Amino acid sequence: MTVVDDPGARPVAARTRVHSGMVWDIVRDTVDFAPGVQFDREYMWHTGAVAVLAIDDRDRVLLIRQYRHPVGHTLWEIPAGLLDVSGEGPHVGALRELAEETGHTAAQLQTLVDLRPSPGGSDEVIRVYLATGVTPVTAATQGADFERTDEEAEIEIRWVPLAEAVAAVLEGRLTNATTVAGILALQAHRAVAASGGRAPELRAADAPFPQRPGRD
Repeated sequence: MTVVDDPGARPVAARTRVHSGMVWDIVRDTVDFAPGVQFDREYMWHTGAVAVLAIDDRDRVLLIRQYRHPVGHTLWEIPAGLLDVSGEGPHVGALRELAEETGHTAAQLQTLVDLRPSPGGSDEVIRVYLATGVTPVTAATQGADFERTDEEAEIEIRWVPLAEAVAAVLEGRLTNATTVAGILALQAHRAVAASGGRAPELRAADAPFPQRPGRD
């Protein structure tokens, strides 16, 4: 039997939007779980997001450092952003975020890993892309200048050797969930190939985006 997450949302008898936020909302569903079994669940209604693990020809990962107020830390992360532009493909949004946050673009994107960071309290889905052929943007590729604001105004950019990034994850020095997932996914993919195993081919950048049953 293949190990795979199965879609199939249970019927929702009632739904209430209990909070409309600046970026996401909180909803309360009354779920018909099974005959005679009904319960309420509150969770975050999220737009979804994309992130980019960009790696150069020296096997370095492009990280950004920015302040994250909810956790009270300034974190090293891979570039990422919300899927909040109507009609924009996720892989297109990923390249846009890479350019806006780091001033770089990529010749190739592949789907590295998909994750649901907190499925008990949020319907958020994040896709992490592997970007190669990374180069600085030019006026022609960037278009209009993008001005970083709020916490993004202090973004710091650094190229970090992949081996050092892996060590930082395992030692607890990097804790952003998307960053941890992307770095370890790439390391695992390479480890399978290096051991003589058959590493799965990475999916195309435009591979179907994970569904959120009940939303899509």
